[in-house]
Amino acid sequence: MTAALSSHRFAQRCTRMQHSAIREILKVTQLPEVISFAGGLPAPELFPVARIAEATQRVLSTRGAPALQYSVTEGIPELRRWIAGRLNAQFGTAFTLDEVLVTTGSQQALDIYGRIMIDPGDFVVLENPSYLGAIQAFDAYQPEYLTVETDEAGIIPEALEEVLRKAPRRPKFLYLIPTFQNPTGRTLSAERRPKVVEICRRNEVPIFEDNPYGELAFSEKPPAPLIAHDGTGFVSYTGTASKIAAPGLRIGWMIVPEKTLRDKLIPAKQGSDLHTATLDQYILHELVTDGSFLEDHIALIRKTYGARRDVMLSALKEMMPEHVRFNHPAGGMFLWANVDPRIDTEELFKAAAAANVAFVPGRPFYPHNDRRDGMRLNFSNSDETKIRIGVERLATAIRNYGAGIS
Repeated sequence: MTAALSSHRFAQRCTRMQHSAIREILKVTQLPEVISFAGGLPAPELFPVARIAEATQRVLSTRGAPALQYSVTEGIPELRRWIAGRLNAQFGTAFTLDEVLVTTGSQQALDIYGRIMIDPGDFVVLENPSYLGAIQAFDAYQPEYLTVETDEAGIIPEALEEVLRKAPRRPKFLYLIPTFQNPTGRTLSAERRPKVVEICRRNEVPIFEDNPYGELAFSEKPPAPLIAHDGTGFVSYTGTASKIAAPGLRIGWMIVPEKTLRDKLIPAKQGSDLHTATLDQYILHELVTDGSFLEDHIALIRKTYGARRDVMLSALKEMMPEHVRFNHPAGGMFLWANVDPRIDTEELFKAAAAANVAFVPGRPFYPHNDRRDGMRLNFSNSDETKIRIGVERLATAIRNYGAGIS
């Protein structure tokens, strides 16, 4: 029997490295009777399994050896060129292949950006609430967080200005998800986007823009990303194929116009994985350049998720107690709800789990863990029938739990 390592042997940063609350919650959802609104999971029935199989076969038949070989850290040129071209076509930008870095999922982008930017005690600015996965990635590098309030139109420029003005030292960067934000589903308004960029530029605080959900608009096209409002390299950007193809391929990307920053990110990635899986990159490139497949597939995802959002909103309106408030996201995979402030949603989660329905309590999304009345609800991973049943179970659990509050 081996002796356990004593805690003093571990690096100090380990004290900030916690298990993901969502990953722990997902263990509860493995039971078949549980309806889960917890994970940020795409609908598995929409995965293009047959098309990926065909793309894989074509890659192995035509580029087998290169696809199975080590590759360059930045990513295969074909995929980087496609990423730059797609963004340029969508947003009128002029990104080049050299400005693209392929990552192992966009989560790696969060990690390596934090690795090169954050020293212990540095300030990082976040929306409040913010993406739990980003907080988890940045926590390893021991920052302090400055939080900016948001409303239904996203981060509030005047609040951002005030936070930067009062900061004890210049923050290292602002991280935000401006489009269909995780966890709230909110979208930063078109009017506010250039204001946010200008405020950060004036205060010399770089922006790290995360856009995993931007393709998932249910009606109107969302505003152009922040990086489209910046021609100076002040904004860096990350996206992912996880929401438009399949998360198992683990392909993300960064757009980094500023060469000095790119030159730091590349060795940081090399120290992590040398390069993103070559075969996966070739498969994704084969898939997304296969005629009209990608646009047709994204249209199907939008239609399906939009219908599921509508069912969830209708059920919430019909079934929830009056004190439950929820928003109306225009795309993405989540909506945000708040309960009576006297209810702790981490305690509520236990009652909901006993009723065979799951959600993510809001506290871990707040960098200072200072609010407990929120919850994130995912609508992409359950069919419409399950959504109505799950909302009914959740509403009953809230009523029963709230009956004991005086």
